[in-house]
Amino acid sequence: MTEQDGAGFAWPAGCRAASAFTFDVDAESCVLVNDPAAVDRMSLMGHQSYGPRVGVPRLLRMLERQEVRATFFVPGFTADCYPDVVKSIVDHGHEIAHHGYLHEPMRGISAEDEAEFLDRGLEALDRAAGVRPVGYRAPWWETNWHTPRLLAERGFAYDSSLLDDDVPYRIETSAPGTPSLIEIPVDWALDDWEQYAFYPGWTGSGVIESPLKVLEMWWLEARARHAEGGCFVLTNHPFLSGRPAKTHALEELVERVKGLDGMWVTTLQEIAAHAEEVCGPGRVHQRPEVRPA
Repeated sequence: MTEQDGAGFAWPAGCRAASAFTFDVDAESCVLVNDPAAVDRMSLMGHQSYGPRVGVPRLLRMLERQEVRATFFVPGFTADCYPDVVKSIVDHGHEIAHHGYLHEPMRGISAEDEAEFLDRGLEALDRAAGVRPVGYRAPWWETNWHTPRLLAERGFAYDSSLLDDDVPYRIETSAPGTPSLIEIPVDWALDDWEQYAFYPGWTGSGVIESPLKVLEMWWLEARARHAEGGCFVLTNHPFLSGRPAKTHALEELVERVKGLDGMWVTTLQEIAAHAEEVCGPGRVHQRPEVRPA
């Protein structure tokens, strides 16, 4: 049984909206892919390794207190460097999903190169914890027109990289004989990178927001999506939101979101499985045609 509410998406009976707390465990990968020489920057490497070494354990404790299961997107390089962390995430009952191998920028790359990165990431997650993920998130949320086909060919059930809706929907892959995918959209306003990320000479504007300001912003988004029957997908990075004050603010947000009447708090895998049952025909994404002036 399902019920229609707000945006018209059919959530499970008794639910009017859904939410998922997701974590991209980038660690050193997102630095090294752009600048391999950064491996010599000890402090920068430590800043990134804080995520798997300290941030993930703190976040796992918080999620355990809140009795919430989350989705962790793990680059293959992180899995190779920190296999025990990946195992710990699995042992705590959370979902592991795919996030490239070395957090490679996907913009404009060939299907052959993208396929190689997908396969390397799958192999690394299997080595680390015997995991075959059903979910994918493109590094920097940057997909190509051939990405859905590559994901479908590898048996992925869902993607969470696009920013074009407030509820899950089905994507047609445009490849004969390949199944469709479920898309669970994201939003830059619901990413802690834009709020907290700063390291001299690498990323950020130098402005690190107050966790109280971030809590207020995300809570407004959660309430709005709940009111409209939408899907609240929050993206955090353990090297950022795994730090003490930020985790405390995040835990308060989790408590508030759990308290919203009819809010389904779960993993992206479970949202995708439900969407597979209720979504209608797939959406075909069309590349815009740009004509010379």
